[in-house]
Amino acid sequence: MRVGCVALVGLAMCGAVQAADKSNITPQWVGTWAASPMSMKIDDPVANSTYRNIVHISLGGDTLRVQLTNEFGTSALNVGAAHVALSAGEGKTQPGTDHALTFNGSSSVMIPAGGLVFSDPVPMQAAAMADLAISVYIPDQPVASPTCHQLGVSTNYIATGDATTGPALENPRPLKSWCFVKGIDVQTSAKNAAAIVTFGDSITDGALSTPDANRRWPDDLFQRLHADKKTANISILNEGISGNRLLYDGAGPNAVARFDRDVLAQSGVKFLIILEAINDIGRIPKADDPESTVTAANLIFAYSQMITRAHQHGIKVYGATLTPYVGAKYASPAGEQVREAVNQWIRTPGNFDGVIDFEKATQDPANPTVFSSTADSGDHLHPADAGYKIMSDSIDLKLFY
Repeated sequence: MRVGCVALVGLAMCGAVQAADKSNITPQWVGTWAASPMSMKIDDPVANSTYRNIVHISLGGDTLRVQLTNEFGTSALNVGAAHVALSAGEGKTQPGTDHALTFNGSSSVMIPAGGLVFSDPVPMQAAAMADLAISVYIPDQPVASPTCHQLGVSTNYIATGDATTGPALENPRPLKSWCFVKGIDVQTSAKNAAAIVTFGDSITDGALSTPDANRRWPDDLFQRLHADKKTANISILNEGISGNRLLYDGAGPNAVARFDRDVLAQSGVKFLIILEAINDIGRIPKADDPESTVTAANLIFAYSQMITRAHQHGIKVYGATLTPYVGAKYASPAGEQVREAVNQWIRTPGNFDGVIDFEKATQDPANPTVFSSTADSGDHLHPADAGYKIMSDSIDLKLFY
């Protein structure tokens, strides 16, 4: 409290003036981890099993909630129990950190076909970049179409029966996908807290990065954001799907179709980075394929639609140029022409709210249509860990100030 004078309609009033009370800021939910759901076949028996999903969050907090999903299920999904704990590695949980998830006070929940549910808030301290174990028990029931995220680049576990409370699983089977869990939100009172959605295909999903090491370019970007006090309260939600395309279904629904679910519906999202189209372009050389006739204009139209929809929700949209792909198995001269035309449009001022030039960051200066030797994983399509870091390091953090 300070003493001063306040002028009110020409009259000076002196006395005690209360400083702004930061405690009046209403806490908000912000996504800290996410994975795009899709239909996936599971070789193991789906029911009477516990799925222990190991997830690497971005923003920390002391209250969280978990999203469970049946969005690709063709019938209602009964969840018998679900728990969250800090991961101790190898499918184990840290002692004293286990919390049961409840849903309107109940330990079990029915998720309608095509639906998702939020858990009740959980008072739980989770630091930024912590690894959490989300255990979901699916009791005996027919599950024709499990909802998972196929490429987790993360080792997860399946155990028989209800093992949600167990600190260690008995005879677990490894699974490289996240199943029945799609997001985690944290509650925060930071006035500049927000989420960035990174929307794309395998390059955003982290294909060929080191498993269980969190070396995807969105992971590297969060480390930079967290180290800068101006962006320390901004999270990353990775909504990449390996093999995904802008215009046609394939690995998951096409990007235009999944946009509302994977971008607009995320908690606290204020920024969007789009890096997608290389798999559409890769279909161009295929003869007698109706999906091979894609043009630069088709792809630009898809971008424009997503920009318009994001802007309606107050989200800034940054276009990422498509990385080099000459030398990849599905590269072609016709496809390269389309890639270059799309990149020219992305760089044109006024189309996006800003540009992230991943092509320039990863290309070989002597041969710009291919990856540099440092960036390339060896397949001439996906970056190596070092290439993902190069991508992250090329992003100007002022885009998020």
